Amino acid sequence: MEQKHKSGFVNIVGNPNVGKSTLMNDLVGERVSIITSKAQTTRHRIMGIVNTPEYQIVFSDTPGVLAPKYKLQESMLAFSEGALTDADILLYVTDVVEDPTKNADFLARVSKEKVPVLLVINKIDLVKDQKELEAIVDRWHEILPNAEIFPASAKEGFNIANLMKRIVELLPEGEPYFGKDALTDKPARFFVTEIIREKILLNYDKEVPYSAEVIVEKFEEKDNSIHIMAVIYVERDSQKGILIGKGGSMLKRVGTEARKDIEKFFGKSVYLELFVKVEPNWRNRENKLRSFGYIE
Repeated sequence: MEQKHKSGFVNIVGNPNVGKSTLMNDLVGERVSIITSKAQTTRHRIMGIVNTPEYQIVFSDTPGVLAPKYKLQESMLAFSEGALTDADILLYVTDVVEDPTKNADFLARVSKEKVPVLLVINKIDLVKDQKELEAIVDRWHEILPNAEIFPASAKEGFNIANLMKRIVELLPEGEPYFGKDALTDKPARFFVTEIIREKILLNYDKEVPYSAEVIVEKFEEKDNSIHIMAVIYVERDSQKGILIGKGGSMLKRVGTEARKDIEKFFGKSVYLELFVKVEPNWRNRENKLRSFGYIE
């Protein structure tokens, strides 16, 4: 009997900093989401696509669930809540140190889901012994009784193959949603902005990374090189000063680190120009959030 092609949307949800992006990159096998140790690095829903002749899985990594403090975070929460409505399989990611009562409202909605829910308890490499792990699993079983539980370590790659196998088993039959050579639904310049934003997160403290937005103004691709011009928007002049650094030293460092990663990502030499502009209070201005792609 001929096996029918399977395809489906697997949406990854959970609180910030539990390792959703690392998990998605493990599952997709490419560096699609940016990974840093700072909370709230994923601002958009990012799709990563896994293709084989037998199936197509469209993974969607969402921003962490959090109580919104400003308009930008409201739109980020909307991305996460939207992930509950259009999934074929829901991957709820937590870890061994997280308080399970956090965001009880969102969990209550997950518990009512009709689609299969796979609960991934990440970072089990931090657990002292089997007893401790069993207690964590039992607690989650009470909270989400219908979920299948997968203790895992995305960082160590532990139990990821079993998780992937189960996802494939649960996929509904159907035609592919995207071309079979697609890795993601995002355009190339989106990954450039994500890489630059990651470097800002790694190199600056306090409010600067969260007030920064990156827009690629020019992306000229030739056979073996790419010329990129990007603008980093911040909210205040003081942030602009910090971002540029003494004699432009900090911006140069960000540019060098980002260029190396962009070259790795595209497999071409890259000429990257970075500029910094001030856009007061952009995180609370609807027209700016729309132009930056946070509001449809």
